[in-house]
Amino acid sequence: MELQGRIKLIDETKTFGNNGFRKREVVVTTEEQYPQHIMVEFVQDKCDLLNAYQPGQQVKISINLRGREWTNPQGETKYFNSIQGWRIENLEAAQGASPVNHPPVSPQDAFEPANDFKEDEHDDLPF
Repeated sequence: MELQGRIKLIDETKTFGNNGFRKREVVVTTEEQYPQHIMVEFVQDKCDLLNAYQPGQQVKISINLRGREWTNPQGETKYFNSIQGWRIENLEAAQGASPVNHPPVSPQDAFEPANDFKEDEHDDLPF
């Protein structure tokens, strides 16, 4: 799945536990009638993908939805969801690239003329 929007904020990389688990969060604001502020987390080596980005940039993030179950000490089961990013693309660079500008061509010059056309060799199809 993909999410597109403008980066609102990028958090610092946080390290948890003795095993060195790393997580970094980014908030992206969608650009639609009712903008949504969506928090996406990047984990482990994917944290470094955010180093090249700044708030205000238009991006597309490839995401996976993650869900987990947790039972608290009272025996109640709770469910949690997270949005995990695994790729991020700068849309401004793609949109800012100038298209190849070809000189305008008149309709009669757009096709090569059929100079070798022989009237007696044409078929009589009605279309």
